[in-house]
Amino acid sequence: MTILSRIRKLYMPQLCLAVATAPARARTSALDGRSFEGVVLERGKTSGDADTLIFKDGRFRSTACDQYGYADGPYTASVSGDTIAFEAETESPKYGKLLWKGAVRGHKLDGTMTMVRDGKAAGEKWVVAGETN
Repeated sequence: MTILSRIRKLYMPQLCLAVATAPARARTSALDGRSFEGVVLERGKTSGDADTLIFKDGRFRSTACDQYGYADGPYTASVSGDTIAFEAETESPKYGKLLWKGAVRGHKLDGTMTMVRDGKAAGEKWVVAGETN
């Protein structure tokens, strides 16, 4: 066995793994470590509940939803120009799922939160927030 074939045998599996996982890291790294403080409000309303949205280690969390038993959940993000689009899903054993979709432009986050119960959309709220760090 030549030296080159030994090197390939030793390093090729790690290289393939690194290449295969790079897109997943890229989909979340654009927002990881960022937090946004704002408000979750009923569609069409002008006031609502204070919230902090946290993106950390590929996970998304809404502090306003902690009291309802919603855990953090995975998120994905994609960059297009100066906009980072994201999607996340959080779940509560008692209340069901929340599907989050939004966009970050500069230091501002705008999005929607759709409540899903028994597989059906049960309502939608708006989210508006500014970056805290």
